[in-house]
Amino acid sequence: MKQILIWTVLIGITALGPLARAADPPSTGALTIDVPVKLERANVVFNMDHLVFEGDNPTGLNFMHVMAGYFEQWKTQGRILAIFHGEAGYMVLDDARYNAVRHTPRGNPYKPMILALMARGVQFEVCAETAKTNGWVNADFLPGVKVTTAANLRIVQLVQQGFVAIQP
Repeated sequence: MKQILIWTVLIGITALGPLARAADPPSTGALTIDVPVKLERANVVFNMDHLVFEGDNPTGLNFMHVMAGYFEQWKTQGRILAIFHGEAGYMVLDDARYNAVRHTPRGNPYKPMILALMARGVQFEVCAETAKTNGWVNADFLPGVKVTTAANLRIVQLVQQGFVAIQP
């Protein structure tokens, strides 16, 4: 009788084993998405008014790169705009003006990232108030960067048009 009881307990533990293990985290080290997101439509404006970096790369440009990749993968309908102003305004300067402003001979290190994002459809704008304050003119900016009347007014306009504002 004792032997039957032991076998019954062992069989019971074996039967419960998969149930008990189902609650354990996966041991494969794989990431599981609990809340999947796929955007069919999205209009996003990045408010690039201050400096935030991940190593040497600006967080906002990194976010734009990741978002543009998802938009391409999902075939998301919409736009991504980046508006530079305040202390981050210098990031959209061409090499010559960047060198003068930042006191360096190496050129604008953000230029390759910005041009690559432009090639993917991200629109870059700079605030005219920031430009005036710093003595910059249209020719001082990277090709394709547009000048807007005032960054904050432009962001309000875009939000009223349904854009989501992101502040990296």
